[in-house]
Amino acid sequence: MSKIALVDDDRNILTSVSITLEAEGFEVETYHDGQQALDAFNKKLPDMAVLDIKMPRMDGMDLLQRLRQKTSMPVIFLTSKDDEIDEVLGLRMGADDYVKKPFSQRLLVERIRALLRRQEAVDGEIVGDTEDTKIMERGDLTMDPLRHSVSWRGQDVTLTVTEFLLLQALAQRPGFVKSRDQLMDVAYDDQVYVDDRTIDSHIKRLRKKMRTVDRDFSAIETLYGIGYRYNEE
Repeated sequence: MSKIALVDDDRNILTSVSITLEAEGFEVETYHDGQQALDAFNKKLPDMAVLDIKMPRMDGMDLLQRLRQKTSMPVIFLTSKDDEIDEVLGLRMGADDYVKKPFSQRLLVERIRALLRRQEAVDGEIVGDTEDTKIMERGDLTMDPLRHSVSWRGQDVTLTVTEFLLLQALAQRPGFVKSRDQLMDVAYDDQVYVDDRTIDSHIKRLRKKMRTVDRDFSAIETLYGIGYRYNEE
């Protein structure tokens, strides 16, 4: 049974979403602000967190920043319909996805399930002798899907599930272009729709992380109006 943490200062959302998730077989813990959640997470991490952005004491952005210092567990942001800047910033800081309020609880459940499946796959709980599970080396890049580990020129890089899957999809076939639609299929469940800006934000954040170990990293190329490709260096 996967444990989901819901962090929101709106008690109605906490109550209604927790009822829905428990009915779907999840174990749910609820928190009214970021500080309360962080105190609990320092003792034991959940399998996934769903965070509101605007909260008292510690908001979702601050909580996410602290979480990313020690874990790459999946995180979904809840945002208001006008918070486009917060959405992009949240993705760049390490959120895996976002859902706009007011939202369909069925959609939220599907996104949670999709991210948990990906987490299980990269953690090695779903193991098969396929190209997706073998250690991959592409020039200076090494990826181990079963350990969810990435290194560039021998230096470790910490990626979220979504970032890992996007990099893996691009690096598997160097020189071949992947459209945004193809990358959406890799990173998201078929029942979940995201727009091009979400993929672009993930790629920007992925590049930024790679450049923390190599400021000249340029292996991921943008083909404007077409998509992205990985160029083996």
